[in-house]
Amino acid sequence: MAAINASHAASKPVETAHPNNLPQDPSVTAGALHALVDTHGNVQHGIHAQMHRLADHPFVHKLIPGIEKIASEYHVGNFVVMRGSGERFFESMPLYPRCVRSCQLHIVLKSFRLGMHLLFYGGTQVKVLHNQTVETVLKDLSIKQGKNYDSPDSVKSIPSFIDTYSIQTDELLEPDITKYKTFNEFFHRQLKPDARPVQNESDPAGICSAADSRLTVYPTVDLAQKFWIKGSHFNIPTLLNVDPSSEKAKKFGNASLAIFRLAPADYHRFHSPIDGEVGEVVDIPGQYYTVNPQAVNEPGFDVFTNNKRSVLYTTHTRSGSPVAFVAIGAMLVGSIQWTNGAKKGASVKRGEELGYFAYGGSTIVAIFPQGLIKFDEDLVKNSEAPIETLVKVGYSIGTAV
Repeated sequence: MAAINASHAASKPVETAHPNNLPQDPSVTAGALHALVDTHGNVQHGIHAQMHRLADHPFVHKLIPGIEKIASEYHVGNFVVMRGSGERFFESMPLYPRCVRSCQLHIVLKSFRLGMHLLFYGGTQVKVLHNQTVETVLKDLSIKQGKNYDSPDSVKSIPSFIDTYSIQTDELLEPDITKYKTFNEFFHRQLKPDARPVQNESDPAGICSAADSRLTVYPTVDLAQKFWIKGSHFNIPTLLNVDPSSEKAKKFGNASLAIFRLAPADYHRFHSPIDGEVGEVVDIPGQYYTVNPQAVNEPGFDVFTNNKRSVLYTTHTRSGSPVAFVAIGAMLVGSIQWTNGAKKGASVKRGEELGYFAYGGSTIVAIFPQGLIKFDEDLVKNSEAPIETLVKVGYSIGTAV
């Protein structure tokens, strides 16, 4: 399947498949997932292969009979809006989010979605693989993949990764791919200083995109929950891991949210959306669920507040208001690393680097006190659709009021 027609995709239900198609021995699935992680060289044969290329995979189609037909007929990605043109395009997701998209039993029983089948087998309780819980499997796979991509042998994956995701090497600070010692070193590659100019840089009220990403924005948490974040227990205190009665929680009561989702193809360094001062960093342990929209949009499944994350507190220079910058890890994200974001007390300008993610899809949630930011109208309109908008570091996302 080279592409999916928008009207065709819209006419199909969210993917459904029968659990009888699955192998009866869970060890087959566990072994398959580990084999996907261990694959080096051609990325189309690894765990970050795109779903629409399943027919090319050497063994996945044998794991679930008919998976090629399912992948070609049902939704295996997301529609995204191109900033400026308003053009919608279909973005095929990698294989791994579909393998592990959710760990909630009632969701499995309700929908039997394709990605969940690789880890679940129905029944009356959450199953285990090799006597491990799903959470343990995800953690082990993530740590294993991080180690794999830190190994010298992992450089074999760089050329096919560039080809698969059409990476623009001419904008890299180091365009010679032979200079990268590991895949992860290439994954969190740096760009030339002028590759991501800040829009409206002379306007002190300007606020910009923190990452090359797919963006949704909501003036209040209530609106974010109405249109996008369907987890029934999502709230700011839980996201920040603070007491609801604390001063931090009160400062962000019904805050405005900018949610930046990074896909594997994206430049994975993140930048300051504001002119401000760096404060403390708080690391929060958690799980390794996918941050794909179809997981975020699941009722009852709180991806953002369950996942491993690291919170940077900053102070907006112009208003003196606090702004929280939450870096959220996900399936196969080896680490969250702060660079300038680790320099407490330092001043940062819009567009200045704060840190980076090692391999995997990841998300940043910027939290603004209610009333601090007026988001750009096109972003608000798209987010209420709801659909994500493709943006790059430095793009305007709004102004401080």
